[in-house]
Amino acid sequence: VQLQASGGGLVQAGGTLRLSCEESGRTYSNYVKAWFRQAPGMEREFVAGISWKGGTKRYADSVKGRFTISRDNAANTVYLQMNSLKPEDTAVYYCAADDQPATWARPREFEIWGQGTQVTVSS
Repeated sequence: VQLQASGGGLVQAGGTLRLSCEESGRTYSNYVKAWFRQAPGMEREFVAGISWKGGTKRYADSVKGRFTISRDNAANTVYLQMNSLKPEDTAVYYCAADDQPATWARPREFEIWGQGTQVTVSS
């Protein structure tokens, strides 16, 4: 399984971006999907996660009310809608997948990773 993240870019504070993560090869639509991010010199951190049917969604406190995760299993794609972006959201954003992550907030619980897409928010 390969995950291809896209949609990053440069945006001003208060702006919006929509990230996409598309599966290729053998697909696993019944996996938990998540977005993580990593800023320079920082550890990779959890941003948002969604269960395979989409009924459960979890968010980091820092993005609650601003970011929305969703998925389209027919299209093998998970999305991250990011509104009201702040300079502190600047990071490389990664999508990840796993069939049964014990703890969604831990990167090591996810087996499959995409290559990352850069998000830069200017003040």
